[in-house]
Amino acid sequence: MDGVRQWRLNRDGSSAEVDLTGEILDGWGTAGALDWVHVNCARPGARDWLEAAGLEPLVLRALLAAETRPRCSVHGAGVLINLRGVNLNLGDEVEDMVSLRMWVTEGLLVSVQLRRLMAVSDVMEGVTRGQGPDGPAELVARLALRLADRAEPVVAGLNEKLDTLEDQVIEGLSALDRRGLADIRRVAIVLRRHMAPQRDALSTFEIEDMPWIRGHHRSRLREATERMTRLAEELDAIRDRAQVVHDQIMDARAEAMNRQMLLLSVVAAIFLPLGLITGLLGINVGGMPGAEDPRAFWIVTGALVVLGLGLVTLFWRTGLLGRH
Repeated sequence: MDGVRQWRLNRDGSSAEVDLTGEILDGWGTAGALDWVHVNCARPGARDWLEAAGLEPLVLRALLAAETRPRCSVHGAGVLINLRGVNLNLGDEVEDMVSLRMWVTEGLLVSVQLRRLMAVSDVMEGVTRGQGPDGPAELVARLALRLADRAEPVVAGLNEKLDTLEDQVIEGLSALDRRGLADIRRVAIVLRRHMAPQRDALSTFEIEDMPWIRGHHRSRLREATERMTRLAEELDAIRDRAQVVHDQIMDARAEAMNRQMLLLSVVAAIFLPLGLITGLLGINVGGMPGAEDPRAFWIVTGALVVLGLGLVTLFWRTGLLGRH
């Protein structure tokens, strides 16, 4: 079946892909090797096969749940683990993370995906080349590490975009991509929301008292946990840096507006006494000085020019005009 792939993984790293079409999982994982069954529910017939595979109802519901968050919980002799990876499918949003659900026992690992997940394909390629894990915990660690490998370029890309915006703020460029900044913050927040629980899920799996989780498996799981921790910390830093850039942009806009308002205020202050004088001379009452003198208009005009130049000089020396 195209949507269901199965491998029998030996402890020496060798593997063999087998055909489970029409079979159930009862009895698998008891031959001293690890049986990995991966179900891609995006393919026709895969979901029906899984529902008929003989899993416990609780396990089946967890594997086929519509919405999941990263978690790790023990159920009987096995462990239910949900992880998430960045969505690198063409046309999808990278922050719309794809879930990987797993049921892990000593000899059996059933993994389920509802959409294409490139990290799983990476691990499959290694198994096909004969580089299989030596136990279920090792396989979980490999999947988690490949999820981190696929997420790291996305986080690095966010850092580079933010670096560009920070340089623009430093250079004082006016055409800043505020929509791009908002997208960076949104993606970082959404990714962070899944990375932190994923770190906790891997940490919980590492410390579970399962006899089939050996010492070197715990080391690999610890490495995967640290990778997720570092990604979560980088996303925190990106979110904080984006907030700082946003504040700087708003400060620059406020400062520009303040300069414009200051300039308008200075201009109004210059023309206020001039308007007062012209308004006073424009009143239509008797006794207006210079009403009969043909030179009075030019005298008043010259006095207004001198007064205006004096006010401009005064504001310039006080630094009000030098700030715009």
